Amino acid sequence: MKRTSRDIRTANRYEVLRQIIAESPTSRQELAAATGLSLATVATLVGELLDLRMITEVGFEDSAGGRPRGLVAVNAPGGALIGVDIAETYVQVELFDLALNVLARADEDMRPGESGPEEVAGRVAAAVASVVAQAGVEAARVLGVGVSVPGQVDRDTGVAAYAPNLGWRDVPLLDLLAEHIDAPLYLDNPLRACTVAELWFGAARGREDAVVVNLGTGVGAGLALGGGLHRGVSNSAGEWGHTTLVLDGRLCHCGDHGCVETYVGAPGIMQNLRELSPDSALLHPDDQTATIDALARAAAEDDPVALKVLQDTARYLGAGISDLINLLNPEVVVLSSWVAARLGEPLLGEVRRAVAGHALRRPLAATEIVLSPIPTDPVSLGAATFALEGALRSVGQRTAQRTSTARSRTAPPS
Repeated sequence: MKRTSRDIRTANRYEVLRQIIAESPTSRQELAAATGLSLATVATLVGELLDLRMITEVGFEDSAGGRPRGLVAVNAPGGALIGVDIAETYVQVELFDLALNVLARADEDMRPGESGPEEVAGRVAAAVASVVAQAGVEAARVLGVGVSVPGQVDRDTGVAAYAPNLGWRDVPLLDLLAEHIDAPLYLDNPLRACTVAELWFGAARGREDAVVVNLGTGVGAGLALGGGLHRGVSNSAGEWGHTTLVLDGRLCHCGDHGCVETYVGAPGIMQNLRELSPDSALLHPDDQTATIDALARAAAEDDPVALKVLQDTARYLGAGISDLINLLNPEVVVLSSWVAARLGEPLLGEVRRAVAGHALRRPLAATEIVLSPIPTDPVSLGAATFALEGALRSVGQRTAQRTSTARSRTAPPS
């Protein structure tokens, strides 16, 4: 889809604020050099962000013999953002200031049978109220609430179109939440949330082409192409977890057999363990988190069963990641979400070895494979960033409306 001038201006607004967050305090001249935008464009965008109270003037720095340069920095207390991570086994909500520091957090486990849409909406609403109270912020200071839900979503209508691991189809999630939450709401899925978090704050910052592999109960690949999030024509890009890895393989929630997710998602890893050692004490049959935690601890102690499960899982994961590298030729592949965080460096090392055995030499030589460096939950951080981007988009909409109104007032009568 062709980008409009408003789209380009919004993207520039994102880039300027992203740079200010990363380098506060900074000058307009430094922002122009870092972003490649003209000084005049940067000055205009900085003025908009100052009007929004997202940034603030913080004094001057001396320049070599010239006029002192004014410095700007993020105005951390100028507003609050909330990120909601709805997963198959938990709900987590975090409240951030405008520097994206976590000020409050609420989370609860979700067991089978507790994932009905109304019940989940009630849990989210209660958790949002909890973090606002914990942080002591006025409701009016909350600029938005970003919500991540697994599966395919229609972000324009706020509908969770298909979440097989939750058993949801066409759930009007934002409408359900709007009954309880009086703030702008933004919906997307964990693939996009993790990717946006990496673009703003993580391993994809400053990269043109990146793949963020989301490893949790479900699996997917968020795509950043040409420096921006790639959504596809129906916001469905990245469903790599439902590409076929093994013909006639394990049955997947989506109804197909042999999907990547069935071998490298948390339930797939549990199955890898079950097939290797059915009576292993590492296996907690009804608890994904406990099983992955047990594997991580045992691998750190060189337990042979845990190490073999990691190797088997990495073989499957490495084959799938090799396909992504050969197809997309990215600068970086980021392993993200809770399974990757818990299994950490031992999994990363095995994956790198497995990829080296499958990917073509030229694209592989240009690709780094890393763990996400984001210290907090990348999904809730990315969801909060959806709310931040929504607030920045609304600036452009208001500016366009004011310009249109001014033109209509000055237009000669027909």
